[in-house]
Order: sequence, then structure tokens, then C-alpha cells
Amino acid sequence: MRENTAMPFIEHLVELRRRLIIIVVAVVIGMGVSWNFSSDVLNFVEKPLTGKTYLTEIKKRVYDEVKLRYPGVYQRYQLDREVTAPVRERRLNYSAPLEPFFIQCKISVIAGLILTLPIVFYQLWLFIAPGLTRKEKRLVVPFVTVSTICFCIGALFFLIVIWPVIINFSLSYESKGLQSWFNLSAYIDFCLRLILIFGLIFELPILSLLLSRLGIVNYRLLARNRKYALLASAIIAAFHADLITMFVIMVPLYLMYEVSIWVALLFGRKKPLAAEAA
Repeated sequence: MRENTAMPFIEHLVELRRRLIIIVVAVVIGMGVSWNFSSDVLNFVEKPLTGKTYLTEIKKRVYDEVKLRYPGVYQRYQLDREVTAPVRERRLNYSAPLEPFFIQCKISVIAGLILTLPIVFYQLWLFIAPGLTRKEKRLVVPFVTVSTICFCIGALFFLIVIWPVIINFSLSYESKGLQSWFNLSAYIDFCLRLILIFGLIFELPILSLLLSRLGIVNYRLLARNRKYALLASAIIAAFHADLITMFVIMVPLYLMYEVSIWVALLFGRKKPLAAEAA
């Protein structure tokens, strides 16, 4: 009797191991491919160090408008210095002999993971497929495609919109007696961690869709627990020391929870499991 009840669990573990092995092999291959352009990724991540980002253009347009409408304010606060500030050459620094090599490995692993996301999500789908109906199993292509796109949107949203804000805020503390001296490992590790966090944050609607289709959650349950979602978002964001990073993590995380509620409402299971089985 015990053996019969244990067998399904063991089979699930064997299936999970098989899927994980395939994912690891795919990521290793993706790492090998992404190794060739890992230096380009590093250069892109370093761009905000110059101080010239999309924020610079927005600030310039705002100051130009202030100069046109309120020239007295423009002169009083010497906003021309902000507009004409020269681009500074800042470089990342490392202190360990093989530190750049290991950083290149980390970048290649994350880039390889992103390259192989379709395989990763497909293996995840195969693992949960036995719990789905025949009709739901046909949604494998939309699931893999949308999941990959959502993760990539989250990662790009962070790199293009959020990352320059964080670095620009950090550089704003520079003065004659205080200069930035960014360590290579700390800088890249911080960036890569947030890339993964934002990618996963944008996967929340997909997770909500799966759980609602399986009948585990519904939009009423999600809507009732908004306050707990807000609290959880704040707790997750609190693991980052500075307030700016906490804010830029907490807000998108909670907004994705709100999107998840609408996803569960529009695409969740409409009938009870017993009714469908009948």
C-alpha cells in the first residue's frame, strides 16, 4: 500500500530530474553561444556610468522649458551647469586576478539562460502537463512564447528604464570630496540579480494564468489579498539596502500582481473541476 502511494511521488522526482538535466544542458550550450558577446553586454551595462542616459535628455528638455518660461529661476539656480555638464569617463575596477574572467562567466550564464528560455519554459510545461486537460495541453506554444516574451520585456524594462535611474541616483552623490569607485563584481552582480528579479516579476501574470486554469486560485482570492500582496512586495524589496532600489522593485512587483488579477478574471477557469470532468 505504501509502495503504491510512494511510486507517483518517485516518478515525479524522476521526471523533475530529467527536466532539470535538459535545462542545465541547454543553459550550458547557451552560455557557450553568449560567451562571444558577453563583452558587449558588459559595455551596455556600463553605459550609465558616463552620466549620459535618457534621463539626461529629459532633464535638458525640462531645463530648456524653464529657461524659456522662467529665465529668472534658470539663472538663479544656475541650471545651465546641469545642461552643459561634461561627460565623465568612469571605469569599473577589480582587485582579484581572475575577477574579470568570473564576471564574464556570470554574464554568459545569465545571457545563456535568456537565450534558452523557450527550452526552459517548454520543459516546465512538460512537467506540469499531466495535470492539465487535453484542451489546455494544446496551449504549449502560446505558453512558451508569452512566457519568454514577458521575461525578456521585464529584463529590458530594467536595463533600459530602471538601471540608468539607479546609477544616475548613485552618481548624484559625487562631489569634490566624494568620488565613485565602483567594484566590477559588486556592480555586475547587482545588475544581474535585478535582471532576474524583473524578469520573474513580469512572469507573475503567466503564473496567475496557470494557477487559475488549474483551479488553484481565482480572481476573487487574488483581489481579496491585495493588502498581503502589497506587504509581500515591500518585504521582497526590503532585501535591497537603498530606498531607490526598494521602490523600483516594489512598484512593478505590485503592478504585476494587479495585472495577474485581471488575467485570472479574463482567462481563469470558468467551471469547477467536477463539472469539467463530468
